[in-house]
Amino acid sequence: MDSERTDLLDRLERFYDAVPRDAARVEDHGGLVLFVREGPGWPFYARPRRDGTGSPTLADVSAVRTRQRELGLPEALEWVHDTTPALLAVARSGGLCVLEAPLMVLDPAALPNPADLGAPVRLLDPADEDFDSAVAARRAVAAVGFAAPGTGRGEAGPADRDAAMIGLDAAAVDEERSRIADGSRLSALAGTPTEGPLASGMALRVGDVAEIAGVATLPTARRRGLGAAVTATLARALLDTGTDLVFLSAGSEEIARVYLRVGFRRIGTACIASPTPAHPPG
Repeated sequence: MDSERTDLLDRLERFYDAVPRDAARVEDHGGLVLFVREGPGWPFYARPRRDGTGSPTLADVSAVRTRQRELGLPEALEWVHDTTPALLAVARSGGLCVLEAPLMVLDPAALPNPADLGAPVRLLDPADEDFDSAVAARRAVAAVGFAAPGTGRGEAGPADRDAAMIGLDAAAVDEERSRIADGSRLSALAGTPTEGPLASGMALRVGDVAEIAGVATLPTARRRGLGAAVTATLARALLDTGTDLVFLSAGSEEIARVYLRVGFRRIGTACIASPTPAHPPG
């Protein structure tokens, strides 16, 4: 592995380790670290310890899964295969399903102008009067979109999105507001005045590194370039505010082709393990 790629993967490892730490307590389980969220928001995962001296063992994986069950958390494990290659076989030997997601980084010179992609995209602003409903819409679009993985068109559309918006926790909206305000998160929506929000996505930022995640499109609105527009808009906003490494994990090779068109290139594989098949990350 060349030194440039080694440095790149190390920056990603530092990012993965840093993202949960301001919202979670940390538990060490052998070669794995478990992040336990304290407060509202999606639950975190376990991943290899950055200071570990070897690859996590089957006993480590079993101990983390037992602890996650005790806490009522998803039995979720994430890692970069190129950094911890032995963990793939260990996780599968323990009965976990592993999604191998293309890990991609942005070539800033290849990023198209989002305005040229033909789909208006809105970046959420806590000062907007409809911020609460916009956050609810982003989450609802993601829920409906990820329930039907892939890029093919389907039947779920705006009515399903509206049904999924019911009952959003106010604490989740407050958490989104504070993260956007402090610059650690960006959230985006794309749609039309008549159909409402049709695609959504977000970015998580630590220092000068950011991950684009949760890019989803309602099945009835797919094949219209909305996901690409959301991704390009988030990437441009990140670059314009000083981020110099933007990356993402694609849910499949098919989805990765969407990101190739907006300037991303594959540099490795991100693994997501759970007892049942994992939803694609974007």
